[in-house]
Amino acid sequence: MIAVVENKYGKSRVRLVQVKHRLGWHELREWTVEILLQGDFDSCFVDGDNSKILPTDTMKNTVYSLARNSNADCMEEFATELIDFFLRRNPQVSAAEVSISEKAWEHLRNGGKPHPTTFVQASGETQTTNVTRTGAGEYCIRSGFENLVIMKTSGSSFEGYIQDSLTTLPPAKDRLLGTAVHANWGYKRADVAFSPLRVKVREILLDRFAGHESKSVQHTLYAMCKAVLEDVAEIEDIELAMPNKHCLLVDLSRFGQDNPNEIFVPVDEPHGNIQARLRRQG
Repeated sequence: MIAVVENKYGKSRVRLVQVKHRLGWHELREWTVEILLQGDFDSCFVDGDNSKILPTDTMKNTVYSLARNSNADCMEEFATELIDFFLRRNPQVSAAEVSISEKAWEHLRNGGKPHPTTFVQASGETQTTNVTRTGAGEYCIRSGFENLVIMKTSGSSFEGYIQDSLTTLPPAKDRLLGTAVHANWGYKRADVAFSPLRVKVREILLDRFAGHESKSVQHTLYAMCKAVLEDVAEIEDIELAMPNKHCLLVDLSRFGQDNPNEIFVPVDEPHGNIQARLRRQG
């Protein structure tokens, strides 16, 4: 016997720009939304019966319609509004998942002050959230960010590793440490202050990266995650991926010059990729 054991479907890359008007001051958001639904859809796969299928185009329209009257102050809140809407109106849906990514827009500084209606995209960093809910169960909310590019030019070493017949990498007592951090963390509850906590987590990660005397990327990654779990009680676990952004020391000796850790060449590929997830125990 052949059976559908798991399925989901939805709409991806629904792009939304929203401008909030607040007494002469505008707030700008740029979100990309993905919706995935699970449920009683076997008849569509097996019999070609679409009577239980909500068109993905309708999902796209739902994003824009709900955004018009939404009171959500952050991605997490808007995701829960979407999930509630789909579950309430579609009894054949057993679980819903919404993922949102946000590009960072900031008010342009004009004359030393932020301009109320003009914005600049400051970096390639992207804020993210993933929210799921099964039926009337609890929300599972994970927040995070991607592509936070950071580098330290001191306080990083890499020594004492395995060296065999294929090892060419020399030990380094003082090296550049660069990475593009991808982070996500899970909350204990769904009723927390998401935006302030996002800012706090980011600040802790950056502070720990800067101040940590690193013996490896793994060493620093652990210290960053540990600091978040120690300082933010609302977070249950945190996961980081930290790919190396290598900068290789240039050999200037053939030109009769020294190079006291000042001239490097950036190398994008291949690169190391260090990942780990830390969770509270007990």
